[in-house]
Amino acid sequence: MECKQSLKEFFFPKLNKRFLIRAVSVALASFLFFYFILTPIALKGKSMEPTLKDGSIHFLCKICYLFGRIHKGDIVGIKLAGQKVILLKRVVAEENEKVEFKNGKLFVNGIEISEPYIKTESDWNYEGKIVEKGKVFVVGDNRGVPMESHDFGEVSKKRIIGKLVW
Repeated sequence: MECKQSLKEFFFPKLNKRFLIRAVSVALASFLFFYFILTPIALKGKSMEPTLKDGSIHFLCKICYLFGRIHKGDIVGIKLAGQKVILLKRVVAEENEKVEFKNGKLFVNGIEISEPYIKTESDWNYEGKIVEKGKVFVVGDNRGVPMESHDFGEVSKKRIIGKLVW
């Protein structure tokens, strides 16, 4: 009988002052955590396939780069307009590095980079460019689509709002 009463109180608590303070505290803490620290995002588009699927849900850690720097290979969230539009792209080159594509292969500073996450053949050709100071070079993983239909290139580090953690 005591167990049944405990379950009833758990699922249907009395709406007293203590309960309301606890509920508001949990709601506020959840909002702050998921807005400022670990933001959920729904992926729309195929530019990161097969690594990330269209329609999948992921989390972006907004504080990861407060304690560390952006590295090649990181999948990052890039703010386009406000907080509503965020692109997910992979960092392939850092500032002062020369990046180019030759017959679908990525070269950084003249060295071919192994990209095991690329599963489709590509014919991309992109003349070498040195990444400017304060920027990184980003590109999606789905290189099977024509280069002209892809958003990629240099992005200011200030526009990167976090690192994909899941």
